[in-house]
Formats: sequence, C-alpha cells, structure tokens
Amino acid sequence: MTDLTHGRLLKIAAPIVISNATVPLLGAVDTGVVGQMGAAAPIGAVGIGAVILTMLYWVFGFLRMGTTGLAAQAHGAGDRAERGAILLRALLIGVGAGVVFILLQGWLFRAAFAIAPAGAEVEALARDYLAIRIWGAPATIAAYAVTGWLIAVERTRAVLVLQLWINGVNVALDLWFVLGLGWGVQGVAIATLIAEWSGLVLGLWLCRDGLLPVWRAAVARVPDGAALRVMFAVNRDIMLRSVLLQASFTSFVFLGARQGDVVLAANQVLMQFLSITAYALDGFAFAAETLVGQAVGARAREAVRQAARMAMLWGVLGAGALAAGFGLAGPWIIDLMTTAPEVRAAARDFLPWLVVAPLIGVFSWIYDGIFIGATLTAEMRRTMAISVACYGVAVLLLPPVFGNHGLWAALMVLNIARGVTMARVAGRAEAKAA
Repeated sequence: MTDLTHGRLLKIAAPIVISNATVPLLGAVDTGVVGQMGAAAPIGAVGIGAVILTMLYWVFGFLRMGTTGLAAQAHGAGDRAERGAILLRALLIGVGAGVVFILLQGWLFRAAFAIAPAGAEVEALARDYLAIRIWGAPATIAAYAVTGWLIAVERTRAVLVLQLWINGVNVALDLWFVLGLGWGVQGVAIATLIAEWSGLVLGLWLCRDGLLPVWRAAVARVPDGAALRVMFAVNRDIMLRSVLLQASFTSFVFLGARQGDVVLAANQVLMQFLSITAYALDGFAFAAETLVGQAVGARAREAVRQAARMAMLWGVLGAGALAAGFGLAGPWIIDLMTTAPEVRAAARDFLPWLVVAPLIGVFSWIYDGIFIGATLTAEMRRTMAISVACYGVAVLLLPPVFGNHGLWAALMVLNIARGVTMARVAGRAEAKAA
C-alpha cells in the first residue's frame, strides 16, 4: 500500500468504464437481430424474457460487491489462501443459486407472467426463450463472484477482457443463429447461453494464477464457520441495501406513470442519463473498493484515507465532466433517443435535474465503494434505510405541489441523504484498519 498513486487508481478505473460502455450494446444487438424477423412478437418476447431474468439475477448482485470487499482485504493482508477461499465460497453460492432457479423455473415464470401479462404469442415465445436461458443461471450468477474477485486484486483489465468475450461471442452467435440459420428467438437464447457458460470458463481461467497455487489450503478453508458468518452478514446487508434502492427507483417509475404517458416516456429517456452516470462513475467507485479494501487488510489507516480521497477527487471530476456534457449535449441525446415531439419537449423541461444529478449523486456512489472495500455493510444498510425514509417524505410532499419536477427533486433528496448519512460514518473505514 506504499504505491497509492493517481495512475494506479486510473489503471483500475479505466477498464471498468470501458467494460460498462459495452453493456448496452448487447441488448441493442439482441433487439436489432430479432427485429430483422419482421414481426413485433419476437422483439417483445426477447425483451420481456431478458427483463425477467435480469430481475431474478439482480437479487444476487451482492455477490459481486461482497466478494470484492472481502477478497481485497485478504489480498491486502497477504493471505492468499483466504483470498482463494473467498472466491470458492462465492462460486458455490452462485452455482447453488443458479441450480435453485433451474429447479423452480416453472413457478418463477408463472409468477412473472402473472405480474406482467403479455399477449399469447409474445408469452409463448418468451417461455421458449426463458426455458433455454435459465440453464445459464449458474454461470451468470457465479460470474458475479469472478468479476468481484478480479476487481479485488486489481485485475480490471481481465474484467474488460471477460466482458468483451461474453458480448463478442453473444453478438457473433446471434447473427449466425438468427440471421444465418433462422432459429429466431430460440437462436438468441442459445447464443446467450453459450456466451454465459464460456464466459464463466474464461473467468475461472483468468483467476487461475491466484487460485491454483493455494488450491489445497483454499479448499480447506472454505467451510470455516467464522468466515462464512462474516460473508453471510456482508452479503445480507448489501442485498437489503440494494432492495431498498431498487424499490426507490421502481416507485419513481410508477409515480411518474401516474402523470401521463408523455411524462412517463420523458422520465424513461432521462433515466438513461442516470445509467450513463452510473456506468461512468462505477470505475472510480470500484477503484475505491479495491484500494480501500486492500488498505484495511494491510492495517494501513493512512492508506485508507488516501485511497478514499483520491477516489472522491476523481469521482467529482468525472461528475463535473458529465454535468457539463449533459448540459451541452443533453438536447441532442434526447433527440437521438426519441422522435416524438411531445416527449422531446417534456424531457428538455426536466433536463436540468439530470445536469445536476451527477454532482449530487457522486458522493453516495464513491462512498458506496469506500464502504464496500471496508465491508461497512451494516452502515450501508442503515444509511440507505434513513435515506429512503427521507425520499418517502419528499415523495409525499413535493410531487403533489410541483408535479414531475417534485418527483425529480425527491430523487435528488434520496442521493443527498445518502451522501450526508454516509459521510457522517465514513470515518469508520479508517477504524477498520486499526
């Protein structure tokens, strides 16, 4: 931890930013390929099927964050055997969760279509799609563990390689199976399934240098009771925090829908600005997870402070660049996303909220990285609960008076509250290194 430089931080962050930029490409290609079939039903089937699986897998997103924090601390402590055991435990959770999804697929899909019913043709095609894709559940969830572990040991270029491989294989097979062989929706599903499993194999191969030399010691430590309890607590807290955050964003969408189709559409367009912000700033948050986690593991308090300050500095600079970009290019981005004149006008009206959103939200995003690295997950859960309560009060008071502007203001209150509450307990990250 004696070589904490801005260059080291950027070396961690840059591949994550590039990797994140490739994520929207895959959905666009899937949609574009089935769109060549000349019918609406296949597009709808792939869309709703992907959303159902995304929501199922999202529950286990904690596995990526929890693995990063714990593995970074073991790495900083120089405990290679425990670092390997953390990856093995996370892989077991991922594979086990995927197997459960496969066994419960009938019930899960019936519940999903009961909540979000579709037309008969779309539902039939979506069920075909899901029946194939669900067999990739163990690989997809286990890959969260691999990604988290690679981030923990500063191998974010490997994460980029992994993401490019999965997306590249998926796109190539999409084109072959659907346009070349005419397999339709099932072809899209098979392409994704192959990409998911090949991605897990590649991910494990990328981890081999850190795992194989300590294989026996790592396997022996997997059932360690104390370590398992810590892992359970960390992952539980992150999951609960994520559920609260997702509930807030879901309520935002539903409350916007009450204000009419135009406002709903405008909000959906503008939410893409938030996605861009999250993807861009994730790199600095992930760097904070890695460097803070390693500093905690090395019991280096000054390094914890320095890593946190560096990540926050670059996060604020990135947020400023995004705010400026949205202010200058926002209208053009809106026009690119929709051709409906009324939606364009409404989105422009609410655009100022998205200009300030990166500047308001950056503190909570970077603090997330700091807290994950220090495994201050109980604090994450508690501060999120307080912040969501503040958001709830704002939602009750502001939209009835200010309409959709009030709804966006409530969302800003959520992020302000997150930043303030986390700042009040951020000093505990240094205490973890004592």
